[in-house]
Amino acid sequence: LLHAGLVPQWTIAEAKRLAAEALQALRADPASFLSGMYGSKPDRWSESLRGMARWRFTINVLTRLRYCLADGTLDLKRKDSPDSAVSPMRPWFEHPSSRAVRARVIFGHWSTLGLMRRPGLLGLDTGCVWGGQLTAIDLEDPQAPPVQVQCRACQPPGGDPA
Repeated sequence: LLHAGLVPQWTIAEAKRLAAEALQALRADPASFLSGMYGSKPDRWSESLRGMARWRFTINVLTRLRYCLADGTLDLKRKDSPDSAVSPMRPWFEHPSSRAVRARVIFGHWSTLGLMRRPGLLGLDTGCVWGGQLTAIDLEDPQAPPVQVQCRACQPPGGDPA
């Protein structure tokens, strides 16, 4: 269960380890961590990343990722639906080289994607914050129909708040 996505180079175990590293750094020195956390660089994964660059990349992947290249290069600006994706940028979950393919991954953060059910993938963001729906799924029975509640807001999914 994660907020946004995973780069193709990471296994589930690696993602957990990297998240734990970032959490440890945050707990050790919150002010320094938070002052250096924001930004979009580095934009490509490398095991050689260290310190704030490594933690920032990890945070960006887990909280902001939608599109990336097979080599782990991120595009953190695109918010549109995959139907309009320009190759070679692809949704993070569509890279055949993904190392997390054997796990069930449940994610959100992509309101223009809407409810997505694929083998091993469950995308739950149906745009409540933009006036779409809040969606719940019975995780014990993935074939059960979703429970959805309409939300009030000022923008359609994918827009910017007024």
